[in-house]
Amino acid sequence: MQESSPAGIIAQMAVKSRKDKDKQGSAAVNKKAYRNFELIEKFEAGLELLGTEVKSLRDAQADLNGSYARVQNDECWLVGATIAQYQQAGSFPHEPVRNRRLLLHKAEIRRIKIKLEQRGFTLVPLRIYFSDRGLAKIELALARGKRQYDKRRTIAERQQRRDVDRSMKKYRK
Repeated sequence: MQESSPAGIIAQMAVKSRKDKDKQGSAAVNKKAYRNFELIEKFEAGLELLGTEVKSLRDAQADLNGSYARVQNDECWLVGATIAQYQQAGSFPHEPVRNRRLLLHKAEIRRIKIKLEQRGFTLVPLRIYFSDRGLAKIELALARGKRQYDKRRTIAERQQRRDVDRSMKKYRK
């Protein structure tokens, strides 16, 4: 039975809008990072963006392939990420490929910097998304590159899990 009171209608609208946000998901995802790297530790950072970049991100016009983050002068920067120009930007569009500052706490930057100085670590962007408050966020990961045989092992393990799930499906009914 549906509630026809104003409070019930507002509650239904809130649930509906939350579901819509979940469907939207990420503005950009770096799928190759999950395959090519072993993810050690994840971080969430804000992005310093221009207005037209935000509008372009809302249209999911971004690409993280080949991008990485680096620490320079106690600041964290996103390098190589592409955010397409916004169509209705007018005569002052933003540069699609530029270094963008990442907003992290100083303690996090110090911790990341120490890890990056160790051999084999890199800071990889995983996805760009919008928070509940509507702020653009980026998920970063300290990662170590996988060798070819590690990738093959991961694929084999995934296939084995699928086979086991497929065979167990008969007995779950």
